[in-house]
Amino acid sequence: MNTITFDFRDGNGPVPAHQHANGGGWVADTASVADAVFVGPDAMVYGNAMVSGYAVLSGYTRLSGTVAVSGRAEVSGKARLFGNAVVSEHAKVSENACVYGYSEISGRAEVSGNSKLSGNAVVSEHAKVSENAWAYGHAEISGYAWTYGCAEISGHVKVSGDAKVFGYAKLSGHAKISGEAEVS
Repeated sequence: MNTITFDFRDGNGPVPAHQHANGGGWVADTASVADAVFVGPDAMVYGNAMVSGYAVLSGYTRLSGTVAVSGRAEVSGKARLFGNAVVSEHAKVSENACVYGYSEISGRAEVSGNSKLSGNAVVSEHAKVSENAWAYGHAEISGYAWTYGCAEISGHVKVSGDAKVFGYAKLSGHAKISGEAEVS
């Protein structure tokens, strides 16, 4: 039996892999992707990433490390998830967004690089975006920051430290929220 290999262009060279039956995207044999998950033809899942439920991976998405995507979450465009990031429930990560570290995107939250403004939204470290919150454009959420409720963060806004943005708060432009600040 011949082993099929694929180069995920992550510096590890060709590794044992297969094309997912539901969509044809490439999955490393070290990763775990449920049969019901859709892995589009240009999507890649490698490392020890786990994808379960009815998640949808489309576009040129890249999942690596020990990322976990579950429920009916959607990852699309050129989104990149790595490290120990978690995307669950009905959350969406799209365009050029980057989610990594121990970050969590859950509920019906959306993180998008180009949804309304051009740029790369980044959620990193231990940050959380949950419920119906949105982060898009060049938004950066890091540290132990938490964005939830129906909050919207856009433009070049940076939320870091233990800051919380929640309720119906809308932050845009070049705002910086850090420390233990709370904005609602």
